[in-house]
This record gives sequence, structure tokens and C-alpha cells, in this order.
Amino acid sequence: MSDAQQKSGYHYPNRIGRIYLQALAEVMGDHGLKAILRYAKLDHLIDNLPPDNLALEFPFEDYAAINQALEDLYGPRGGRGLALRAGRKSFDQGLKDFGAVVGVADRAFKLLPLHIRLNVGLKAMAKTFSQFSDQVSRVEELPDRYVYIIERCPVCWGRHSDHPICYAAVGLLEAGIEWGTGRRYKVVETQCVAKGDPVCSFDIFKEPLE
Repeated sequence: MSDAQQKSGYHYPNRIGRIYLQALAEVMGDHGLKAILRYAKLDHLIDNLPPDNLALEFPFEDYAAINQALEDLYGPRGGRGLALRAGRKSFDQGLKDFGAVVGVADRAFKLLPLHIRLNVGLKAMAKTFSQFSDQVSRVEELPDRYVYIIERCPVCWGRHSDHPICYAAVGLLEAGIEWGTGRRYKVVETQCVAKGDPVCSFDIFKEPLE
């Protein structure tokens, strides 16, 4: 395993940790989730989900250890698929109800042009994570894409890789964008702290996939 459990001093709110664990249970079953938690040395979370509140008590290193365990137990390809699915499920199961993201569901928002919905929706997700957690996120715009930047990333905290590994974040972005726009967009992680980059960054191309 990696040194993902080195203390970060940074936290998600309990609710986000709870949502991700519930998403994993739906994707891989309760027995699969228990195996992941045991491997990650997070036995205290077995049958004991974090409370459903906004207290900043779910450590980044625990979130990272869970994602590392997915890759260690299921292999790079299997772990990637599970993390992507869990990231998507975690948005569907509750992250869409957070803060600034709520406004993306308003009827008036749905009437805006597609490119504006994409712009506003991405910024709303970044604002939500920056406001409710120790994850620092922002969005930059280029002529053909948006770049979603995480300056302090819990997915790969303390992990090491020769390629980007923040699959849970990719899945969450994919689900959030589709929910806000009604269209699917290509999301590609281009920089990752785990491979030595200064930030984790994700390209979201402006042309929808379909």
C-alpha cells in the first residue's frame, strides 16, 4: 500500500464521507465495502458510517486510503471502474443537494444556453467543495475546454503513481455535469499530485459527446 494514511490535517464533512461509502456499498455490495475498509485499516467505519452532518471530521487520508484499497484489491482497471462508478453514484446520492449546486436544478437555470449551464455548473461544484470542505477547487476557461482544478485533493492524498488516479473525482464531475446540463461531456484528468504535479486538474471539453 501507499503512505496514503499519513495525516493530512484536512477534512471532508462527515456527510461527504458517508455519501461516498454508501455509493461504494451500492456499487460493490456491503461485503465488498467491508473488505475495502479492512484493507484500508479503517475497521472503525464498518457498519458505522460517519454521521449525516457537515462537521469537518472525515480525513483526506481516509478517503485516499479507500481509493488506494480499490486499486490494490481489484487491480488498476477494476479499481478505476469501481471508483468512477462510486464517484458518479456519490453525486446522485446526495452531493447534488449541497450548497451552490442546488441552484443548478432551478427551472430558470434549465432554460439557459447549454454553454452557460456548463460554465455555471462547474463553478457551482467548485464553490461547493471549497465552501463545505478543505478541498480547494476552482475553474479556468480555455477556448475549447474548461479546466477544473483541485489544489488540495483528497482522492490521491499521500498516494504515488506514474499516471493520474483521481477516478472518483472524474466520476463525480461526469455525473454533476450531466445532471446540470442534460448532456454528457468528456472529462480527462491531465495533472495529478500523485505523479508529482502541483495540482490535480481535469479538462472538460466544451463540445458534448452526443
